[in-house]
Amino acid sequence: MKIEKIKPIPKYIEKMIHKRDVADFPKQDGTLRYYCYLTKNDGELVKVTVAVKNRCKKWYCKQVAVHGVHSKQCFLRDMVFYYIGGYRVGWHDMGFYSTPRWYEDGLWDNHEDRYFDPWAPLVNKEYLAKFPEYKYAAWELYSGYRIIQYLRLYEQFPQMEYLMKMGLKDYAFSKQLLRKAGKDKRFRKWLSVNRTELMREYYYVSTILTAYRTGESLADTQAFEETKKSFCRDGSFQDIRDMLDGDYKAYFSYIVKQKITHRLYLDYLRACNYLGLDMKEAKNRYPHDFMRWHDIRIDEYRTAKAVKDKEQRAELYTQFASIAEKYLPMQHAKRSGFVAIIARSPADLVAEGNALDHCVGSMGYEQKFIREETLIFFIRAKDTPDTPLVTVEYSLSKKKILQCYAYHNTKPADDILHYVNKVWLPYANRTLKQIAA
Repeated sequence: MKIEKIKPIPKYIEKMIHKRDVADFPKQDGTLRYYCYLTKNDGELVKVTVAVKNRCKKWYCKQVAVHGVHSKQCFLRDMVFYYIGGYRVGWHDMGFYSTPRWYEDGLWDNHEDRYFDPWAPLVNKEYLAKFPEYKYAAWELYSGYRIIQYLRLYEQFPQMEYLMKMGLKDYAFSKQLLRKAGKDKRFRKWLSVNRTELMREYYYVSTILTAYRTGESLADTQAFEETKKSFCRDGSFQDIRDMLDGDYKAYFSYIVKQKITHRLYLDYLRACNYLGLDMKEAKNRYPHDFMRWHDIRIDEYRTAKAVKDKEQRAELYTQFASIAEKYLPMQHAKRSGFVAIIARSPADLVAEGNALDHCVGSMGYEQKFIREETLIFFIRAKDTPDTPLVTVEYSLSKKKILQCYAYHNTKPADDILHYVNKVWLPYANRTLKQIAA
């Protein structure tokens, strides 16, 4: 197309625009409107955009842009685009004001066509019938304002006709779907089978391709995609995304099954990272009972952090010793070959765990002790009270033994079990009542 070949608006086109404008804007106020029409310029199909405005009860229109179907640039006149304010049109040549705006000189000029294509209803779409190359373009079914882009895409992907005639016009501009439909006959058949659902509900292109590839329903796939998009837009979950490395499906399924939030999992993940755990291992990444392991890891994290900080470490040991002192009367050393000794510090728990090869020195037991959820007692022989035999976890709220293990989490000997359950536990419960009183 050529600038010198631009012709004035034909009278019949101007009448069509005016009729359409009166129908669309019965009040005919002073707002700026746009319409467009198709014509030829140097043999090329072009779309001419017309600006419309009312002033002093008179109707005005003027050509402001020309886009060619095969041209990379458009022609522009007396028009400017602001990223915030949108399009502006100058009307000095129509006598609206005495001094022209900075962007209007009444001359046509070249510009990038993507920036100067405002929404404008097309008034003579039937003009396309004159072009045999668009006979199968299904342009009759297209009702949008991007007719030039539509025809450009059709020339590149003739299979666009297939999508339009199936009623999938909402997807006609997707190059991914057009490429797939052009190469994959099975995909075209799949689109036909699912056309009713695709017409009823809009789905992401990624949803359509994924549903086709996996065989899952469009609705389920879309729900996953929406969850993923929302999750990925939240910058606070970057640590989780780094861990997942693109494997979102298993993670989303896990949090739904466990009935937890992203933020709760984030707390767990950060605690695990601080503790140096390998999050590639399934037992760490997706523990069977999340809430239990969340609490354990958070307690371990708090203790590990306190150990590194001198002030926090001192406070940890002080709190632990205070609780141990409070329940010291629950120790037992009467009329038996065994004794029950309360843990006096986190270091005692670590030493006990190392000696008996179990987890009392980790897994957050010191935090549970400080919160007075459970107490830890060491069962020793009366004659050798410094030699670890069995470790007991006692619940203060339930007044019962939660765990009782010997070396390597094995069951204690019968005589020790008898002492723990029949001798020490009744004594401990009686003493606890006295402490509470």
